[in-house]
Amino acid sequence: MKWFRRQPERDPAEAAVEFWQRWFEFLPVVSAALGDAEPHRVENELCDLVAIVHPDLHFSLERGQRAIYALVVSGQEDPRLRPFTDAWKAAAPPEDAIWEYHDSVPPVPDPTKVTVNLGVHQIPLAGVRVAVQVDQTAGVVDVAVHHPKLAELEPAAREALTYLPLDATLGERVAAERLRRVETADTEPQGAVSLLELREIVGGLS
Repeated sequence: MKWFRRQPERDPAEAAVEFWQRWFEFLPVVSAALGDAEPHRVENELCDLVAIVHPDLHFSLERGQRAIYALVVSGQEDPRLRPFTDAWKAAAPPEDAIWEYHDSVPPVPDPTKVTVNLGVHQIPLAGVRVAVQVDQTAGVVDVAVHHPKLAELEPAAREALTYLPLDATLGERVAAERLRRVETADTEPQGAVSLLELREIVGGLS
């Protein structure tokens, strides 16, 4: 039996600097893959690149909101990883017309125009309705998420259809900070609101 010693975590700031140096070296390859609509060509290399910052981080290449493309590096709101994503974002270059950078999954401009693929199902998020209970004192909400397609889904897909609309609407960080209890509703709750109305409610919390 071989024993392996776990490598100590690097200093977040040093790891972030190395990431951005290598990112700019690799950027022409990334741009070529995206230009050919083949982002899968660079997935393995980008996995290795993000692992420089921390091996437990996740990443995605997205369409940007202010730029053409967005690079998202996320710790999925794990407090242990926050120093690494904070350092990564702090060392990031200024956004330009081509690239923007996010240290958590941002909200989409209009989640009701998004369709997600869950197995064989294509599900428009416009059909999502959310029951909301506001705790103004704590600055959080409890929600129950309903979609007419929920009954047709396997358990893993049901869970995905419960949480994906919330992240798409609020963004990963706000969802983690402002949602206290999240449940799945098999029938549409009385007084349920749309995703855009949920965004307004959460945005109004102090």
